Amino acid sequence: MEIRLDTRPVDQIDADALIVPAFEGLPLRLGQACDGWIAGLYESGEFKGKPLETALLHAPAGLKTARLMLVGGGKAESFSAADLRKAVGAATRALKAKSARRLAVVLEPSRQSTDNAAAAVEGAVLGGFDPDRYKTGKEGAAKGVEEFVVVAPGGGPELAAAVERGRILGESQNFARDLVNEPANRMTPSVMAERARQMAAEEGLDCEVLDRDRMRQLGMGSLLAVAMGSDEPPALIVVRYRPATTASSDHLGLVGKGVTFDTGGISIKPADGMEKMKYDMAGGAAVLGAMRAIARLKPAIAVTALVPAVENMPGSRAQRPGDIVTTLSGKTVEVLNTDAEGRLILNDALTYAQRLGCTHLVDAATLTGAIVVALGHVHVGAFTNHQPMLDRVLAAARAEGEKMWPMPLDDEYKDYLKCAFADLPNIGGRWGGAITAAYFLKEFADPTPWVHLDIAGTAWLDDEKPFLAKGPTGVCVRTFVNLAMNWGTS
Repeated sequence: MEIRLDTRPVDQIDADALIVPAFEGLPLRLGQACDGWIAGLYESGEFKGKPLETALLHAPAGLKTARLMLVGGGKAESFSAADLRKAVGAATRALKAKSARRLAVVLEPSRQSTDNAAAAVEGAVLGGFDPDRYKTGKEGAAKGVEEFVVVAPGGGPELAAAVERGRILGESQNFARDLVNEPANRMTPSVMAERARQMAAEEGLDCEVLDRDRMRQLGMGSLLAVAMGSDEPPALIVVRYRPATTASSDHLGLVGKGVTFDTGGISIKPADGMEKMKYDMAGGAAVLGAMRAIARLKPAIAVTALVPAVENMPGSRAQRPGDIVTTLSGKTVEVLNTDAEGRLILNDALTYAQRLGCTHLVDAATLTGAIVVALGHVHVGAFTNHQPMLDRVLAAARAEGEKMWPMPLDDEYKDYLKCAFADLPNIGGRWGGAITAAYFLKEFADPTPWVHLDIAGTAWLDDEKPFLAKGPTGVCVRTFVNLAMNWGTS
């Protein structure tokens, strides 16, 4: 998709469709002959400006564009960059279905901020993504959007940089979504490692992949135990970004769970819905997508991404409930449930990140069904051992429109992780499952400032949204990039 900024007046824009955000109770005034049509829509109640509703006018009088689409933004006073991202995404999906290939969105002078310019582009790029790569016979299907223009009459040059930033973020989020969307027979740990190598080579990043032998030499018994049941070898992917100059000694570590398919192992999952378990590497995909954007946007902080990639299968050599494994940290873990495998691979990755010099850690993982019970499919659950670090992450998430909710991690929760036979069990009891999973990870993150993001409820859409296709969402990519880009100012 070609993406650019255009600062000419609206009536000079030639496009297949011009997208214009419109608000409740405020009929637009484009200064064109089509203003009467817009006013009539409001008067009749056919269009009210409510969030994400649309109205389409063909051959609008006084404009070069072939179509004019109004997209509802809700109340004007509360309309944010996140709302604009969704509105443009919804309009893009609706117009793409009508075979419109050249789209433009208008930013009126009062909304010509850099955040809005970037968000508009992100909405178009994200809205244009569909998970239909493996469908055949698509000759008659609507083709993708080829051109997207941000129209900002009289806008300044700073908007061009914002448009480029939006393109990088949107494409990097789609890179992550594309990884998650791959079926498990096409996205094994080895393939994920190779995709990381390719991305790193293209973006000028350093990439190292630790194989089974190297992990065994280091003593990553917990990670390796999860991989025992599969013929697919595990991989620990390490991608490094180093700024050209920096005044900070801080080193941000991004750790993402990379279970390319999760059967549950010996503690096997029910068959219903198991096909979705290809998404269990969404945390790993998010950190790789973030590294792609970080390489291009060049923050002033060192960033290292680690993705422990495994397949959790119930093979003849699979770990069993009751097994005891020794982690890289030296702590021992009794495996009570092989379906609680994410924390078993993440603990070794967190320890290794600290050995690599990471001074601050954030992990993202589709870790527990319990977080979905607690927060549904709206918020990411956020846990921490260091409030200032959590404040940084939550600020980055708010700026990017990714909803996260702080969860408790009081010391009393450790009582749920008592074990007679090892230092820790890999699950607690029935209660507070998302919290005990996070507390387990805390035992390996301490004392490094650390935030755990449980994305089990937000990394996948079971149903299409007006602004986003069914399937992977790419959640956390934008938050991670914002965190790195604004590290010195937060």
